[in-house]
Amino acid sequence: MAPMKVYGWAVSPWMARALVCLEEAGAEYEIVPMSRCGSDHRRPEHLARNPFGEIPILEDGDLTLYQSRAIARYVIRKYKPELLKEGDLEGSAMVDVWLEVEAHHMEPTLWPIIRHCIIGPYVGRERDQAAVDESVAKLRALLPVYEARLSACRYLAGNDVTAADLCHFGFMRYFMATEYAGVVDVYPHVKAWWDALLARPSVRKVIAGMPPDFGYASGNIP
Repeated sequence: MAPMKVYGWAVSPWMARALVCLEEAGAEYEIVPMSRCGSDHRRPEHLARNPFGEIPILEDGDLTLYQSRAIARYVIRKYKPELLKEGDLEGSAMVDVWLEVEAHHMEPTLWPIIRHCIIGPYVGRERDQAAVDESVAKLRALLPVYEARLSACRYLAGNDVTAADLCHFGFMRYFMATEYAGVVDVYPHVKAWWDALLARPSVRKVIAGMPPDFGYASGNIP
């Protein structure tokens, strides 16, 4: 069987969400590199795969998927369903809860900080410090919820890593490269959880393609 294909650029935190789950699941895949600067995501052949012009896209035989969390769930269901706690009604519900928390609370909180503090200076965009401060304040309100949960168990859905933890990786990776990373250090259980994620071979492999400045300083931007 041919390996799955993943279209996108490796520095993307959305791409990283899919890649780390592919790695954790032990799936065979190949990356089809694209250039954002070259507007590859706006080309007709890409829009035929994803009408929203976004990445990543996964092709598995005749199946084409987009949306990073959908890709993550599909890959894990196919290759390592225990990462979704499939067959465990309560456990799988807890995975779903923390996937939703990541989607509706953590990503929207971290992205403005990353965009203004890392990307903005390289693309000539003036930092909106008010927007950064607002997001940092939201993060300070959010992290105690994570600390309470991670005080009760090692990972978000229990004592074993699941998709709920892995799907946090991409945005956390870049946030922890900003000047506000110390906000996390105040919460020992959150910090221990993050350090445990960083130690996983899947994360170490994917993070190697994610320079903390998105590749802007070296000119290696996709």
